[in-house]
Amino acid sequence: MATTKTNKARAEVEKARLKLAEQQSRLKELEAKQNECENLEIVDIVRGMNIPLDNLSAILQSLKGGETHATPTSGQLDPKLTAPKIIKAEPSEEDENE
Repeated sequence: MATTKTNKARAEVEKARLKLAEQQSRLKELEAKQNECENLEIVDIVRGMNIPLDNLSAILQSLKGGETHATPTSGQLDPKLTAPKIIKAEPSEEDENE
């Protein structure tokens, strides 16, 4: 009877190991897919900035070094502007008589 319980426990352990191996394989596939998507997104962003390939390395190095004098190539430079408030003048005597 003890060998039956032991065999059952071994079978469960083996089944769990197989599931774990499958999940680890799936995780690696998903991480590779995520990495590929991130890389494509980065490429799209850089291409949208119209930076000459010759300058790209220098710009990235300056950003990596924390230099702040790099000239932005696109995007909004200033904070978002809001529409000015319209201030109504006080009603004149002519307006009140109408």
